[in-house]
Order: sequence, then C-alpha cells, then structure tokens
Amino acid sequence: MYDFPKIGTGVIAMMVAAMVIFVVAPIVLWIVWCVKKKEKFTTILVGAAAFFLFAIVLEKPIQNVLIFPTAMGLKEHAASQFINARPVLWAFLVGFFPGLFEETGRFVAFKTVLKKRKNRETSISYGLGHGGFEVLFILSLNYLNYIIYAIMINSGTFGTIIEQLEAVAPDQVGAYLELPAQMAAYSAFTIFLAVWERIFAVLFHTGASIMVFYACKDKKTFWLYPLAILLHTALDGVLGLAMANVISLSDIQIEAIITVTGVLIFFGSYFLLYRKDKDRGIVPESQGNVIL
Repeated sequence: MYDFPKIGTGVIAMMVAAMVIFVVAPIVLWIVWCVKKKEKFTTILVGAAAFFLFAIVLEKPIQNVLIFPTAMGLKEHAASQFINARPVLWAFLVGFFPGLFEETGRFVAFKTVLKKRKNRETSISYGLGHGGFEVLFILSLNYLNYIIYAIMINSGTFGTIIEQLEAVAPDQVGAYLELPAQMAAYSAFTIFLAVWERIFAVLFHTGASIMVFYACKDKKTFWLYPLAILLHTALDGVLGLAMANVISLSDIQIEAIITVTGVLIFFGSYFLLYRKDKDRGIVPESQGNVIL
C-alpha cells in the first residue's frame, strides 16, 4: 500500500491556470498575427497539421519502437539495448528524430500544400502553427494529466495504478513513484519556467520554419534545410545529454540554452532571410480580412 503526499488545492489551481495558458495563448497569437498581417489562417493550420503528422503520428512511434519499446508495451530488443547502453548515442538519437521529422515536415509542407504561397509571411505563419500547436496539444494535455493524477493522489486511487503498473511494466514504476513528490513541490515558478521555455521554443520553431521556407524557395539555399535539421538535432541532443546524465545542467541552465538558441535561430533567420526578402513583386495572397 502506497502513501503519497497530498497535492494542495493551490497547486491544483496553478496547474489548471497553466493548462488554460497553454490553450489560450497560441490561439490568441494566431489570431493577432493573421489579423495584423492579413495572413491566411489555413497556413497556420497546415503548420499544426504537419507537426501532428510528422512529430506525433510518424516520429514518436518509430522512435519508441527503436529506443523505448517498453513505452509501446513491447519487450527490449537488441537495438534498444545497444542504444540505451550508450548514453551519448541515446542523446544523439533523441535529438536526431525530432530534427529529421519536424524539419522534413516543414519541407514537405512548403513543397506541397503551401507551394503557391510564396509571400514571406507564410514562413512565420507556418512556424507559429507548428510551435503553437505543440504548446496547445502536448503541454495542455500534460497539465491535464497532472490534474487528473493530483485528484487520484488525493483520493487514494493513485496507488492502485502503481500496483497495476508493477504487474505489466515494472521498469516504469520508478517515474510514477517520483511524480507525487514532484507535483507537491509545484509552484508559480514552475509555471513561469514552462511559459518562458515555450516562448523561446516557439521562436526556435518559427526561425527554423523561415530557414526551411527559403530552402524550398530557391535551389541555391537548399542547404538551409539540412542546416535546420542539424541545429534542431544539436539543441535536442544537448538536452538529451542532460537527461542521460552525461552532462550536468540545472533547470536554469537548460532554460538559458533554449533561450539563447531560440533567439539566435529566430533573429538570425529573420534578419538574414526574412527581412532581406522584398517578395520580388509578389503580391501577398490574402488581402483584407483573415481568410480561412
């Protein structure tokens, strides 16, 4: 029988607030951008859909089967054992999969459904759709799960889940046993860090989208597409090294890395590519009000 610390009402309220922020903020950002720039909202929807298809539907299952088979209810196999025994390789693959799939998702979208949208605002619209949907879909669901877990912990039913997990996936029990203490220590600073991180993650995704947009726009700048993959892999790979305890990084240091990288990628792409593009006489596709 497990005895977990109760989750305070104030903590649960903060989790609810965080979930609301992560749902409302991307939607407000999308609307403001489309109205201000007279952009088609469907470009944002394409960015969101491409992220869902390439990152959630394609990337995660393949990555899990290769590296985390137990998360899929599968047994460890030779490849996963080889990878998990080598932390640096593990960190590289944890970074490479998002880099390859997400940047390829951008590339495919710009080459297909967005092929005729050549105005430079398309690059940012896609990036906001991609990064904003990641916030809305993943983080809001994460906080919803936290709220459900908090209610289960306070009602005493969380221990039953642990006991059931011990029978089917004992290797995952440790993470769940740590969850109640982590949630009990949840604070307003936790929300601040999460919001701060997402701001610069969205900046990164927008900057990467600008890079891939111009990689598709001109054969001479195709090299921007593999560069985007490399930069994405490098960022997630460094975070993977910290997760694998190959390097030691505090939460503040991790946020600093994400902040600096997001700023450099966005403003580098913005000033070197976006600002220099005068659209060469191309008239933006949407005029007047937001077009769906």
